[in-house]
Amino acid sequence: MPTLILVRHGRSTANTAGVLAGRTPGVSLDERGAEQAAALPARLSALSPVLAVSSPLERCRQTLQPLLDARPGLPLHIEERISECDYGHWSGRKLAELADEPLMSVVQQHPSAAAFPGGESMRAMQARAVDAVRDWNARVETEHGEDAAYVMCSHGDIIKSLVADALGMHLDLFQRLHADPCSVTAIRYTRLRPFLLRLGDTGDLAALAPSGNPVGADAAASPSGDGTAAATVGGGAGAP
Repeated sequence: MPTLILVRHGRSTANTAGVLAGRTPGVSLDERGAEQAAALPARLSALSPVLAVSSPLERCRQTLQPLLDARPGLPLHIEERISECDYGHWSGRKLAELADEPLMSVVQQHPSAAAFPGGESMRAMQARAVDAVRDWNARVETEHGEDAAYVMCSHGDIIKSLVADALGMHLDLFQRLHADPCSVTAIRYTRLRPFLLRLGDTGDLAALAPSGNPVGADAAASPSGDGTAAATVGGGAGAP
């Protein structure tokens, strides 16, 4: 089955403001995020994606635009099921403020039991995203063959949940994963199992070409105030 090239959107104005954007309208790429998006075509130059799929949110569409400009024939499809988690009443609030909410410890340590007030559960978020990828895998294979690759631009928690599914990890472990803004995570699906080729990669991607030698990438969580490692809900802002 196809190779999925997952791209987290570039750094956004909400990332730098320390705000949990969720589906709040009007959140766009900041200057650094625009630079990251502009570099994406060169990073993917060794690959030949057959189509692109995007979350409907502005920051994802902005991230893919330079790639679409560089490849005028690349079709773009909007997929609601890979939109950001619906954080409900948490959307638009400061992450520092949310750290004191009792639910945050559940989100960090037992996310399969976490449901955001006025929003959705993390289990529902993962289920819809996995269903979307399975459907796009089948479509891409039918239309372009099993060796095809396609690009999907989405959000930090969505990407982490897809990686957890590919690795056979329980959702309760997905906070151990991390994907920086405009990082690339690559999963090659086969009949028997998926293979994680890259995780949160922000560098050169030439080795993902069919003749290359895929390698992985380590990811580190941001330290919390008490000396432990806490995952940033929504994904974080990445390097300066």
